[in-house]
Amino acid sequence: MIQSEQKVVMRAIALCFKRFLKTEEALIYTNLERTQFAKKCAEAGIVKNASGYYSREQLDNMMGREEI
Repeated sequence: MIQSEQKVVMRAIALCFKRFLKTEEALIYTNLERTQFAKKCAEAGIVKNASGYYSREQLDNMMGREEI
């Protein structure tokens, strides 16, 4: 049986490999609070796609991260 701690770690690792993130996942990925995230997205011109997901590539650019 998978413990809850292991499940959280597995989910966090999975976020790094997804191309598109839900709002809650994007908040975790960027390590920002909701208002900070909204402000940074507005400044960078990042919006959700038609399905309601954020592009991880755009979030990386917003946060100043280099892609691997």
